[in-house]
Parts: sequence; C-alpha cells; structure tokens
Amino acid sequence: MPLDSPVRLGVQVQPEHAHYPAIRDAVLRLEELGADIVFNWDHFFPLHGDRDGLHFEAWTMLGAWAEQTERIEFGTLVSCNSYRNADLQADMARTLDHISAKGDGPGRFIFGTGAGWFERDYDEYGYEFGTPGSRLRDLADAMPRIRARWSKLNPAPTREIPVMIGGKGEQKTLRIVAEHADIWHSFVAPAELAHKLDVLARWGDEVGRDASEITVSNELDRRGLDVEHADALHAAGVRLFTVSVDGPEYDLGAVQRWLAWRDAKNG
Repeated sequence: MPLDSPVRLGVQVQPEHAHYPAIRDAVLRLEELGADIVFNWDHFFPLHGDRDGLHFEAWTMLGAWAEQTERIEFGTLVSCNSYRNADLQADMARTLDHISAKGDGPGRFIFGTGAGWFERDYDEYGYEFGTPGSRLRDLADAMPRIRARWSKLNPAPTREIPVMIGGKGEQKTLRIVAEHADIWHSFVAPAELAHKLDVLARWGDEVGRDASEITVSNELDRRGLDVEHADALHAAGVRLFTVSVDGPEYDLGAVQRWLAWRDAKNG
C-alpha cells in the first residue's frame, strides 16, 4: 500500500474470560470510539490465564457483530484454515459480507486466515494437527478454492472481500501472502520489516503481483503507549495497527490513546 495511505487501527476483542454481553458491549464501544476494525480470534479455548475459562467460538460471534454494528469493519485475527472446508469458509464469508452491508453500502467483513498452530484446538475438536508444512500446504490449496467459490455464489459478495493472511515464514507463508492477500499481518519488529518486505516483493514478482499493493499490519502493545516503537513500525511501512483487549472487563483506555495517536498521524 502506498506510504501516504492513512493509518488504521484494529482492535482484537479476545473472546476469553468474559460472558458474551461484555464482548458485545466492547464491540459497540469500539465503534463509538471510532476504531476502524474489530477482530476476535479463532480458537476454542483461552490462550491466557485459566485455560479452561470462559470462551466463545469465533465465526458464530461474527454474525452478531455484522448485524449489531453500522460502520466498523470486522473479522477474525485470524481464522484457522484447518477447521472448516474451504468452500464453506467462502460461503460463510460471503454471508457475513451481506449481513454487514447497511443500506446501499458494501459489506464490512475482512477475511483473515492462517495455517493454524494451537495444538489443543486440533486435539480436542478432532482435527488432524499435521505439521507446519502440511498446514501451510493446506492453506495454499484453500485460497484458490475460496476465490473460486466467491465467483460462483448467488448472490455474489457485495465487494471484493479483503483477505488478511498472518505469518512471516519466508519460504511458504510470504509466497501465499504475495499471491492472495490484501493485508499481511505479523509481529515482525521494525528492524526486520525491510527484509521481510523485500522477500514479499520477490515473491510478488514470481507470482505476477505488485506486492506494494498489500497493506502491512502489525501489533501494538495493549498495556501502554510505546510511541517510539509505533513510529518505527510506521516508518517501515506499517499502515494497519492492531491492539488487543482481554476479558472480563475489556478496558479500552489504551485503545483510546492509540486512537489519538492514529488521528495525529493522519493529520
């Protein structure tokens, strides 16, 4: 994405350790505050604290978010490709796209996806864990099927659904990003980004894609305002920044400070 593109802020509302009304309230407050995107995650158990604590499934929740919100974009940061058939994922995404369209406007769903990594999810829900390599091959195989299904569905999606792919592996993941993603999400440090973007550009050349069209996304610290780190990420090309909030309270104080930083960046 061109470096003069505006900064956007996404917030991951982690669906753990909270009853659903608290999650719903956090999403509504984030829209009121002016966040650009709200995300959940695609796991079946908490990742922090009590690993058997309160937790909710991602895609069912997204249907409620699509209906209850008016402006904010939304999605999963990121879905696990292993948990759902590729064509089913495409149909679910198209349906969320239509549910979230308000008036004559387009849908607001962002299709985040990745190869998966959390072994407990696989074991307890009966999915084959495989290897990092096999999961990445499955993701590479799924993306053309997803796009092909979008072209066949009636009604078609309201817009070209943006695809976000997470990960930083240079041999497989960044190739998939170059070929299929509109947004690349990672935890890469500012000093590493130039190299990773060079790898992404080379994969773009190989697959016939201008990788500079891909929005670069990265993480912010949810605990405070590390402006120096955020500024370094911005200087390296990041234009979508994400911060996480955890239940049960979903304190949005840090989010408000990051929104002010975003607005200052955008002038």
